[in-house]
Amino acid sequence: MLILLLIFLPVALAPVSWLLGRRSKSLRDGFVGAVGLLELALALFAVRGGAAASVPALCTMGFSFVMDGFRRVYTLIFAFMWAMTLLFSPDYFAHHHNRNRYYFFQLLTLGATMGVFLAGDLYTAFVFFEIMSFTSFVWVIQEETAGAIRAAKTYLAVAVIGGLVALMGLFLLWDTLGTLTVSELYPAAQAAGKLPVLYTAGVCILFGFGAKAGMFPLHIWLPKAHPVAPAPASALLSGALTKTGVWGILVLSCNLFRGNPAWGTLILCLGAVTMLLGAVLALFSIDLKRTLACSSMSQIGFILTGVGVFGLLGEENALAARGVVLHMSNHSLFKLVLFLCAGTVYRNLHRLDLNEIRGFGRKKPLLKLCFLIGAAGIAGVPLLSGYVSKTLLHESIVEAAAHYGWALTLVEWVFLLSGGLTAAYMTKLFVAVFVEKHPIRQAEFDGMKRYLNRPAALALTLAALPILCGALPNQTMDWVANLGVDFLHGESLAHAIHYFSLENLKGAAISLAIGAAVYLGIVRPWMRRDGNYVNRWPQTLDLEELVYRPLLLRFLPGVFGAVFALFGENRLTAPAAKATLQAGKTLSHAFSDSTDALVLGLRQTVLRQSPPEDEDPVTSSVAYRLGDRLDRAARRRGQRGRQTRAERFYRSRRTRQATGRRIRGNLSFALLMLALGLCVVFGWILFRG
Repeated sequence: MLILLLIFLPVALAPVSWLLGRRSKSLRDGFVGAVGLLELALALFAVRGGAAASVPALCTMGFSFVMDGFRRVYTLIFAFMWAMTLLFSPDYFAHHHNRNRYYFFQLLTLGATMGVFLAGDLYTAFVFFEIMSFTSFVWVIQEETAGAIRAAKTYLAVAVIGGLVALMGLFLLWDTLGTLTVSELYPAAQAAGKLPVLYTAGVCILFGFGAKAGMFPLHIWLPKAHPVAPAPASALLSGALTKTGVWGILVLSCNLFRGNPAWGTLILCLGAVTMLLGAVLALFSIDLKRTLACSSMSQIGFILTGVGVFGLLGEENALAARGVVLHMSNHSLFKLVLFLCAGTVYRNLHRLDLNEIRGFGRKKPLLKLCFLIGAAGIAGVPLLSGYVSKTLLHESIVEAAAHYGWALTLVEWVFLLSGGLTAAYMTKLFVAVFVEKHPIRQAEFDGMKRYLNRPAALALTLAALPILCGALPNQTMDWVANLGVDFLHGESLAHAIHYFSLENLKGAAISLAIGAAVYLGIVRPWMRRDGNYVNRWPQTLDLEELVYRPLLLRFLPGVFGAVFALFGENRLTAPAAKATLQAGKTLSHAFSDSTDALVLGLRQTVLRQSPPEDEDPVTSSVAYRLGDRLDRAARRRGQRGRQTRAERFYRSRRTRQATGRRIRGNLSFALLMLALGLCVVFGWILFRG
C-alpha cells in the first residue's frame, strides 16, 4: 500500500492543486509544498523495509512494483528533491505566468518518476517512463519563448523516437524470454542462449533509456532544455529524470547482460565519450545553466563508465557497484543545490550569461557557501561526498586495468582528465559569479540584500547539507552503498576502504591539478577577451543541426520519397496497383451494398414498424381532459386561440409515444446487429482454434 501511495498520491492530488490555484495562489503554493513534504514522509517510512505491490489487469498486463535497498535510496532522494524544489518554487515563480500548469505537471511527473524506479518489470517501467516524458515536456516549454519551444520540440522528438525504439526492444525481449520481470531476466537469458537476438533487443532498449540519460550521441536535448526550463525543473531534469535512463541501463547491464564483457565494453566506451565530451562542452559554455546541463552529461558519463567497468570485472565488481550507486546519488544532490543557486541568480537578474551576472554573489554569503559546496563536491574535493564516489570509480578502473591492460589505463586517464575539466569549469563559474566584479552594475548587485525569501533559503541550505557527508564516509556513505548494491548484484567488500589514504588522495590531487592547469592556462588567457568571457566552441559542431535534423528532415524523406516514387503513376507497378485499387473498390462497394440490403430487409420484415392506431382524443388521456377544462376557463375570460390547449397536450403525447417507439426499434436493431457481430467473432475464434 505504501508503494502505491508513493506513486499515485501525487497524481491524484495534481488536479486538486490546479483547482486550488484557480481560487487562491497562496493556498495552492502551500498545498503543493505540503504534498512534497508528505511524499518525503512516505519515503522515510519506505526506507524501513522492503515490500511489493501490484495493480493487476491495468493496461492489459498489469503493473508490478518492488521496494528493495537501491529503490529505497532513490525513493528518498527523489522525494527530498521534489520537496526542496516545491519549497523553493513559490519565490522563484513569484512573477511568472502559467504557474498553475507548472505545479500540476510537477506532481504528475513526481508520480511517474516514482513509478519508473519502483517498477518490478520493464513493461511497468516503460509505461511510466513514457508518461514521465510527456508530463516533463511541459517543464521545458513552460516559458513559451522561441528558444523554449524549439528545445521542447527537440526534447519531445528524442523522447518519442527513443520510446518507440525501446518498445521494439521490449517486444523482442518478451518474444525471446517470455518475461519482462527484472528479477527473472538473468536466468531466462541464460536458458535462452540467443545472444544475437538479446543483443538486438538490448541495444534497442539502451537507445530509449540512454536518450533520457543524456548519453552520447543521444544527448542533444540536454544542453538545450536546461537553460530554457525553470531552474527548479532543471534541477529535477538533471538530478532525477536522467537517472530513470540510468536505471534502465542498470537493468540491462546487471540483469540481462550480467558479467557479459562485450556489453560491458559497449557501455564503457559510450560512458567514456559522454564523460569527456560533456566536460569539454561545459568548459566552453558561458551560460550558467547550460554549463550545469553539460556538466550533467559529463557526470552521467562517469556513472556509465562505472557500469561498464562493473560488467568487465565480473565477480570482482564490489568497488564499481558501490561507486555507481554513490555517484548516482551524489550527482542528484549536486545538481539540486547548483540549479537552485542558478535559479536564485536568474530570479533576481533574469540573465544567465556570465558576462551579465558577473559579481552578483560577491556579498551574498549563503548563496556563495551553498554554490561552493556543490561545486567542490562535484569536482571531487576531499571531505565532500563527490570525492568518495569518484574514488571508488577510479579504484575500480585501476582494478580493471590490471586485467585488461593499456585500454583501461587509457580510460583511467580520460577519467582523470574529465575530473580535471570538471574542476576547471566549476572554478570558472564560481570566480565569475562570486569573485569578479561587474564593470557597471556591481553597486546594484551588492545592494540586493533580499535576494531570497526564507522558505527558498531553507530549501537551498537543506539541499547543500547531504554533500557534507563525505567528511565521514565510513559512517554515512558506506551505509548508502551497502543499502543500494543489491540491485546491481554487487559483491561484498573484502576489507574496509581507507578513503583518505595517500593512494586515494593521489587520484583526486591529479584531477584537481589538471583543473588548475586548465583554468589558469586555457580559461583565463584564451576563453576571455577584454575582460569578457567568450564562447570558443564552433557553432557548426552542433550535433543536432549537423546530423540529426538534416538526417530526419531532408535525407531520409528524400531517400524514401525516391523509393516510393517507383510505385507511382506510369512507374514500375502502376498497372498492378491500378488493378488492385479497382478490385478493392469493387469489394468495398459490394460489402457496403450488402449491408444496406440487410438493413433494408430487416426493416421491412423482422423490425417492421406498424403505424400507430388513431386514438380518440377525448378518452385517450387525462392530459386532454385537463387541457379541455383550461380551454373552457380561458373562453369564460374571453381568450381565444387557433389551437386549444387540449389539442396541444394531445399532440405532445402523440409525439412522445412515437419517439419512444422509434427509440425502442432502433435499440432492438442495434442489439440485433451486436448479436450478429458476436456470432461472427465467435465463429472466427472457433475456426481459428
